[in-house]
Amino acid sequence: MKNKSRLKVVLFVLMIILSAQITLAAFDLPRVVILTTGGTIAGTGGSEVGAGYTSGSISGDELIGAVPELLNLAEIRTEEISNIGSQDMNDSIWLKLACRINELFSSGECDAVVVTHGTDTMEETAYFLNLTVHSGNPVVLVGSMRPSTAISADGSMNLYNAVSVAGSKVSENRGVLVVMNDKIFNARDVTKTNTTNVDTFDNPNGGPVGYVNFGDVFFYSSSEKKHTCESPFLLNGIDKLPRVEIIYGYSNNSRLFVDAAINGGVDGLVYAGVGNGNVYSDTMEGLKDAMKNGISVVVSSRTGSGRVDNGETDFKNLGMVTADNLNPQKSRVLLMLSLMKTKNTEEIQSFFDEH
Repeated sequence: MKNKSRLKVVLFVLMIILSAQITLAAFDLPRVVILTTGGTIAGTGGSEVGAGYTSGSISGDELIGAVPELLNLAEIRTEEISNIGSQDMNDSIWLKLACRINELFSSGECDAVVVTHGTDTMEETAYFLNLTVHSGNPVVLVGSMRPSTAISADGSMNLYNAVSVAGSKVSENRGVLVVMNDKIFNARDVTKTNTTNVDTFDNPNGGPVGYVNFGDVFFYSSSEKKHTCESPFLLNGIDKLPRVEIIYGYSNNSRLFVDAAINGGVDGLVYAGVGNGNVYSDTMEGLKDAMKNGISVVVSSRTGSGRVDNGETDFKNLGMVTADNLNPQKSRVLLMLSLMKTKNTEEIQSFFDEH
């Protein structure tokens, strides 16, 4: 009888220890807030093999419910920021998203943020947040190329990996990240390279900074450019961004769209030039007139990779800013933020050199 009593006591103590360990393990989990904006990852289609679908058809809680394994990675809650296809992403949502992330971190409500987003403009949102979120806490953007109802939908694994990256200590102080198809990219350099392929995201100038394999996170490099805590771009009291448009370069193009931008009262222009940013002669005269009208001009390239600097044209001597290796859409983001601080060409150029 004594042995049975002792056995009961031992079992009771073991149960208490096990319960305490489970409780402590739960407390050790990182706190991750998932901010949803819509996109294909929350989309549903009429056919498992069809191309057509509706973005933002399911809620954040439904996304989480489809991947219950997420609860082993983090304490998770969701908030909806918007519910759109990312082709409709706009400045007001950017401002709302950045401000909410800054609030979550400054209040200590969470350790990391994951943003679910459509892939069409994900790189622009990621770069905007990279310059306007002032925290070393991880921020990870994730999406999918196939809706949740498709055969071999990629959203669930992408989301699982994104939460894994966000919850990992090694992701801190790396700037905003994008996780897609087992790869980790920094926000500044990632771009979408294919219309439908699940392996569409890439960094043409350097590749991914890391990989994530079924939740195991590995980093091999990091961005050398300033971001997050080092960024000078503050959104306090900002409810509207400067208006910047992109003009695309091609053979025999005219100054038609430059003149339209001048007449439309834009604050800045990004010219997506051919080759090393080269500009058709008639268009160049239009850009010179734009600058005379107080419009800031940044020269990028339509090629998709490589730096833009003085080559056949001395852009800087003309008063234009060169984009380094930022693509046109990200050059637009940086010019918008730069114009909140200054109209001085040399100062804007320094922002492009450093960020």
